[in-house]
Amino acid sequence: MPETAPFRSDLLTVLPEWIDYNGHLNMAYYSVLMDQTADEAYPQFGFGPDYLAQTGCTTYVAEFHICYVRELHEGDRVYGTIQMLDYDKKRFHMYQELWHEDGWLAATGEALTLHVDQSGPKVAPMPADVLANVGKMFEAHKSLPRPERAGRSIGIKRKG
Repeated sequence: MPETAPFRSDLLTVLPEWIDYNGHLNMAYYSVLMDQTADEAYPQFGFGPDYLAQTGCTTYVAEFHICYVRELHEGDRVYGTIQMLDYDKKRFHMYQELWHEDGWLAATGEALTLHVDQSGPKVAPMPADVLANVGKMFEAHKSLPRPERAGRSIGIKRKG
């Protein structure tokens, strides 16, 4: 069963080919690091490399929001965390953070993920065992404080 603390990935390294002309991690690769974090967590749910072959189903991210908090550079090592915020039989809502190994927050991400039957493709209910595993993580995380940065919207705030 997942621990009450958010899921934590292994350390991940910022690769040289991910650096942009500004000398820091290109924005697209923050998403790659968050995706690698999710790939580490997915086996807890029953998802993984064999899931599609065995069930004909997979997951699609329907929406993903990233907030870039602090620059990462070549060779930096980070870990990702995941907190399950909500779920139903066809979807789950996760909040992620990327933390530098020195203890500072680099970025946050928030995903709404769909369970998809590839024969359509169409959004479909998760099998009972997978749904139970998603529920276990949610139950383990529901007493955690809601992350301050979760649910953010984007826009230009105008005065008066």
